[in-house]
Amino acid sequence: MAILVTGGLGYVGSHAVKLLIEYGEQVVNLDNLSFGHVEAACGSEVVVGDIGDRECMRKIFSSHDIDSVMHFAASADVGESVVDPQKYYLNNVHNSLAMLEVMLEFGVKMMLFSSTAATFGEPECVPITEDHPKNPANPYGRSKLHLEQILTEYERAYGLRSIWMRYFNASGADTSGLIGEDHKPEHHLIPLVLEVASGKRESIRVFGADWNTPDGTCVRDYIHVSDLAQAHLLGLKALRGGKETTAYNLGNGNGYSVKEVIEVAREVTGKDIKATEVERRAGDPAVLVASSEKITKELGFHPEFPDLRTIVKSAWHWHSTHPEGY
Repeated sequence: MAILVTGGLGYVGSHAVKLLIEYGEQVVNLDNLSFGHVEAACGSEVVVGDIGDRECMRKIFSSHDIDSVMHFAASADVGESVVDPQKYYLNNVHNSLAMLEVMLEFGVKMMLFSSTAATFGEPECVPITEDHPKNPANPYGRSKLHLEQILTEYERAYGLRSIWMRYFNASGADTSGLIGEDHKPEHHLIPLVLEVASGKRESIRVFGADWNTPDGTCVRDYIHVSDLAQAHLLGLKALRGGKETTAYNLGNGNGYSVKEVIEVAREVTGKDIKATEVERRAGDPAVLVASSEKITKELGFHPEFPDLRTIVKSAWHWHSTHPEGY
């Protein structure tokens, strides 16, 4: 049996693909190259195409014995989603529905879905558990929540079971240094901070210093991308074992402010990283910190790289050895 990984040449997807290959899985890697890189294939079979292209999807399913899908392909920039929501609903919801249609045609009824902490919006309490109220603060989060709701109905109506992995800031890079984070443009905090350290950027923008947090900057929970990959492998095993549709939060349970991340990056790189305070960014909650108790209890998940310094160090190794990306 093979696994179809959508967006498998992207940041999180490539790390999941690498782990799947190491565990002997056959992987079909579908990516439209909007953010993916063929150099990140990690030995998987690559198909260049889009999940919204039904004929492309049908060719994949008709030529491979696929039992499950890991769905990473999505638009994922909070700020962009606010100014261009149509792009997010078309790509993250409409195109995903096209893929689900073809999955049902071929009787494929297991999916690992790359969701997000943005489904929660401004938290009422922290750490955030899976049953926390959902009130997304931006179209990106709403698009992911819509697909979660759709997948709930698809299990009820069609028996398509899914596990939703809600990330709390994927970070770092594989310890091999072979794959890492390479977005153009980049919109994640840690690589942006490291671009300042490497001289590519003059300063890092801090979106608001008057939030209701200890130092006035937003607080986030960072999880190593390789730990995310491990969680997806555990989720796949659970679905193959009959696990019903459910959601898991993925984080370390520790929040770090923007200022703290910048300071750790200064220590790791030995560079003077200039920070510039600017206005708040639309759609940003003040604090997002996860409880991963559920996935720990049910699937035996334990992060191998929980320390922020380790996360930043692995990211710096990637960016230092790949100054122009792939």
